[in-house]
Amino acid sequence: MPPTLNAIVRDSTLNLRLVTPEAGDAAAEVPVSWVHSSDLGDPTPFLDPGQLLLTDGTQFPVGDAPAALYGDYVERLVAHGISGLGFATQVIHGVLPAGLVEACRTRGLPLLEVPDRTPFIAVIRFVADWLATEQHARSEWSLQAQRAIARAALRPDGLRSILAELERQLHGWVALFDAAGNHILMPNNRPVPSALMPGVEEAVRKSLDKGSRSVSQLTIDGGHVTLQTLGRRHHLRGVLVLGAIEPLDPARTDIINSVIALASLALEQTRTLDTARRHLRAGVLEQLLAGSFDVAERTGRQVWGRLPAQPLLVTLAQPPGQGQNLLEALELLSDDHRGAIFYAQRNENIVVLAGPALQPKVSTLLDKYGATAGVSAETDFAHLPKALAEAERALKRATELSRPLVAFEDISQGGMLGLLRRDEAASVARRLLEPLARHDDTEQTQLLPTVTAWLANNCVWDRTARELGIHRHTLRNRIDAAGNVLGLNLDNLRDRLELFAAVEFAEERPQTSS
Repeated sequence: MPPTLNAIVRDSTLNLRLVTPEAGDAAAEVPVSWVHSSDLGDPTPFLDPGQLLLTDGTQFPVGDAPAALYGDYVERLVAHGISGLGFATQVIHGVLPAGLVEACRTRGLPLLEVPDRTPFIAVIRFVADWLATEQHARSEWSLQAQRAIARAALRPDGLRSILAELERQLHGWVALFDAAGNHILMPNNRPVPSALMPGVEEAVRKSLDKGSRSVSQLTIDGGHVTLQTLGRRHHLRGVLVLGAIEPLDPARTDIINSVIALASLALEQTRTLDTARRHLRAGVLEQLLAGSFDVAERTGRQVWGRLPAQPLLVTLAQPPGQGQNLLEALELLSDDHRGAIFYAQRNENIVVLAGPALQPKVSTLLDKYGATAGVSAETDFAHLPKALAEAERALKRATELSRPLVAFEDISQGGMLGLLRRDEAASVARRLLEPLARHDDTEQTQLLPTVTAWLANNCVWDRTARELGIHRHTLRNRIDAAGNVLGLNLDNLRDRLELFAAVEFAEERPQTSS
């Protein structure tokens, strides 16, 4: 850290005197990035903010001078962000000009008196030596910190030890999120502040959704947070989040880069293992489909503990573009319910086996990651190929209808109408039946109830007439009138089907227009 004005004044070899503010005042704790000397009336074009300016006052007349001359000069220095002004006495001016002292005191610019026996180069050398010592200390700290992190990487729990060491070195909290956006809990690590967690999770999801490497610094609920993705473009392995740390100087940045490299390497090694496990999963699935239950069960027991209990449901999912995130999430879900959920890749799709009790969690996860899926009826391992075929049919229907998930039972029990029963269909149905409802209200007729009863009785005239307590010819006249109002020929099968679908989808009688 650069020296402060107070630190410079406290060096007895320089013999400097702090004129304003008083010695030890907090206002003089401003850091000095460098020292520059100039006697120009406006030296600001040659200065950087944070510098200490030294001058012997050649630019000011000896003796009385207008107060505005000093005021404008000091104002320019303050506006430029100069940390302080050192004025040499016994060179041009015997004493500090009173107007300059007053201007510095009024505008809050620290003023130092530099006696004639103290050369400017001595002040410059003091700051240069301080900065060099500070830089050496930061370099030494960085080297020692990187050695500590390298030693942590050699421990059995390398990744956890690396992150714990990073927290210790940066005096902040560190969090790691996997490729699915889930927070990986690390024992003994500092927790993410609960107030920040929702904002951090949202920022992590956005970083992962981009699919490219990135680093970003955000302010979340007043806390400064740095996010760094891990992995390769389109193959992100997670996000490293840093919070409550001091500003990132080059030394801290080097430490973070070292951790990112080591963490990425550790996660890539995990990826290789995951790939091997997924190939093994695919092989087990093919064994199950081929009827080799004993081989599949023995393999599953050795690797995952067991296979899902029967009865089970087969889900065939078509992953979105970023399917890697979905696979990561399924891996975590299967680990959480060890042996109760099994998944495997098959061609371009993902097959998931789970019991009815856990199927909602599977469906929720697939929906979260934007997958399209079909679900079979309940089955056992002996009929797994048939269940997979059912899931394929359901997935095809889900794709056709642009729905996230379709169950085979919707096809087998509800048929096409079951699949089409959606809010959009109900809205269209109510608009189609609106003329009948309006006609009944205006003309005091019973066309809509008559049509509903007629369709419910499969368009059988006598049965419907008896149910409504009217003559068969009266029923015929009402149906013809309803057709005229709707513009439909109800002797035509196509028009009858359209009216039947409208009545089925309308959840309640349409309201008449005002």
